[in-house]
Amino acid sequence: MSAASTSKKRIRLTLSGVVQGVGFRPFVYQLADKHTLSGFVSNNGKGVTLEVEGSAQGIDAFYDTLVTTPPPLARIESCEKEEIALQESEGFIIEASSQSDSISSMLPVDVALCDACRAEMQDPTNRRYKYPFINCTDCGPRYTIIDRLPYDRKNTSMKFFGMCEACVLEYIDPSSRRYHAQPISCYECGPQLSFIDLEDKNCRYESDVIERAVKKLHEGKIIALKGLGGFHIICDATNKEAVESLRERKHRPSKPLAVMAASIEVMQEFAVLCESEISKLCSKERPIVVVSKKQNATLADAIAPKIDKIGLFLPYTPLHELLLEAFGKPIVATSANLSDEPIITDEKELLQKLSLVVDGVVTHDRDIRNACDDSVMMDVGGDALFLRMARGYTPKSFYHQKPINKKILAFGANQKSTVALSFGNNTILSPHIGDLNSIDAVNYFQETIATFERIYEFEPEIVVCDKHPNYESTKLAHAYVASHPNTELIELQHHYAHALAVMAEYGLEQEVLAFCFDGTGYGDDGTLWGGEVLRATPTEYSRLAHLQTLYLLGGEKAVREPRRVGLSLLFELFSFEELESLEHPLLKSFSPQELKTLHMMHTKGINRPASTSVGRLFDGVYALSGFLEELGYEGESGLILEKIAVQHPSDARYTFSIVDGLIGYTDMVREILQEKEPELIAAKFINTLCEIILSLAQQNRELPVVLCGGVFQNRVLVEKVKERFESESIAYYIAKETPVNDGAISLGQAYHVRKILEQKPKDSNE
Repeated sequence: MSAASTSKKRIRLTLSGVVQGVGFRPFVYQLADKHTLSGFVSNNGKGVTLEVEGSAQGIDAFYDTLVTTPPPLARIESCEKEEIALQESEGFIIEASSQSDSISSMLPVDVALCDACRAEMQDPTNRRYKYPFINCTDCGPRYTIIDRLPYDRKNTSMKFFGMCEACVLEYIDPSSRRYHAQPISCYECGPQLSFIDLEDKNCRYESDVIERAVKKLHEGKIIALKGLGGFHIICDATNKEAVESLRERKHRPSKPLAVMAASIEVMQEFAVLCESEISKLCSKERPIVVVSKKQNATLADAIAPKIDKIGLFLPYTPLHELLLEAFGKPIVATSANLSDEPIITDEKELLQKLSLVVDGVVTHDRDIRNACDDSVMMDVGGDALFLRMARGYTPKSFYHQKPINKKILAFGANQKSTVALSFGNNTILSPHIGDLNSIDAVNYFQETIATFERIYEFEPEIVVCDKHPNYESTKLAHAYVASHPNTELIELQHHYAHALAVMAEYGLEQEVLAFCFDGTGYGDDGTLWGGEVLRATPTEYSRLAHLQTLYLLGGEKAVREPRRVGLSLLFELFSFEELESLEHPLLKSFSPQELKTLHMMHTKGINRPASTSVGRLFDGVYALSGFLEELGYEGESGLILEKIAVQHPSDARYTFSIVDGLIGYTDMVREILQEKEPELIAAKFINTLCEIILSLAQQNRELPVVLCGGVFQNRVLVEKVKERFESESIAYYIAKETPVNDGAISLGQAYHVRKILEQKPKDSNE
């Protein structure tokens, strides 16, 4: 053995990333003990600082293990290492957390119940048998209970629960799985369940809580249950009357409801699951995964009417597991909120707003500090495609090699809103906030900003928002800057921000060809864009091509009534006299007077906003296929077209044109009018979109492709495009770790400003 391997040394490591609330300090302690090293480890606002002293060989082995195989929930984004003077210290300790001049540690996310805790919860000899708040360093609440960093019990809503002697012994025992587990508790010292019976004068019971809830569910009643990031509204998913009653009480006529089942085996009774979907369902994040329904399943038809998909998830808290175990059947589990409002986290608010919706409430006395809804995704060829990113995945952090010297706050979009903070080497994407269509939603948006400003002691110097003057997020950004006069305001085009979000996820800096297809977004020319093909870099873009203009007869009314979009397509092709002789169900759905009025609006340009939106073209084709009823929720037309498209094997497509950057669909509409089968129309329409994308990509083969926007939530379209790209060896990028829809707009906005700042001299204050 060489003298170098036996000589002593001491090193200091400063680590940042997701290194708090993930069992990092206990891991370091045990690793130091394994290699007979002395020193300490401590949390601070920047992350974790540690010093170890011992043999050079032991320190090298310690360091290699730490950076290559950290704890499963941790993510080291930077590690500064320096050799320092020996202190001849003895033993290794976990020091109390210290404050820092600046906060840069990443917030830990909530984690589903782990196998070890589940085994203890089911062990009659364990002191936490059937305990609904069991957790350890590998699972349990994190983000939803935190007030500020560092992540210590005193900085969470668990500070109100003093640990009993038995919990303290686990907390200080380096060999325990609960060593420094901040939410640790038990029956003696932890939160307590209670049941409020709204059918019995709001009487509160603190005994037999789960049994009382299960009795209500068996009776076909609807109850609220307090989860990690908010309340669920739940009912028996096999009870037709219960599900229909929930829809009626919640005023949610057709939007799909999620179903929670106790196991994969139960799910397979009513859904078709591939291995990749099973893997996502069983992950530590426990998202809702949208999968294919089985026909003639035992679930109530009203859960996901008219479509062949269903959102499923496994229980992720011990409370959910205990309830499902006792009930023995799957449950509908949907967010507890009023339409267009955020998920409810407070018992008083729940009773105030939903007392006519639910018959009972399962609640507890551990406060939810930060609301966080369930994440929703689907599997496309083994990759995740996020529809909503929240619990288990957010706050989502991104590490950048180049630091910036200004702080950025991005206000995102109006639908599926999120915010993003960017400072130093980091960008942080908030959990899903929701649509800003109500006062409460706007208030929650502002509260989310305030939460992140408080946790990160963050005062933005640059605010970036969408260009749409009527977005609530844009109005709030302007108001914020007006009240902070030294803050710069930047407005960014919506679809460019879509492209930037994907570029941010992959760290792309080269020019890309971005297909930005969505519902609508405010264009540079003041019209509603949504079928855009951009040449884009992180700092600039140009509009290469776009969809031929269509018109929204009646403005917002056309978004709810696709037949109005379909009618506008016909108005562009035929005179009114020609339409009178045309036999089509769409025309018959309007009275003669309605047709005259709408035609006059179209010809005179009255209340018929121009749009280049592919999402709205979906609506028009949906109506031309014979679907004429009002939509019950955003994206319903696309889901139904997706469902029927797979029922027809056609590889045929419709005629289109691309001339001088204009993607023409006129010939397609004429050809659709000759079709009789809705399934064939849907299949050929999606094939046509795929061919349009491929054609433009082939014309610009020097550029990698980015696919972004809500239209790419269509699984059939994405699968077809990916297959064609791979067969043609065309490089492409689509979001896998962020939402493909407006939920990532704030990330794109922040990325743009970061890249501008990175190009400036470091000491620039411009």
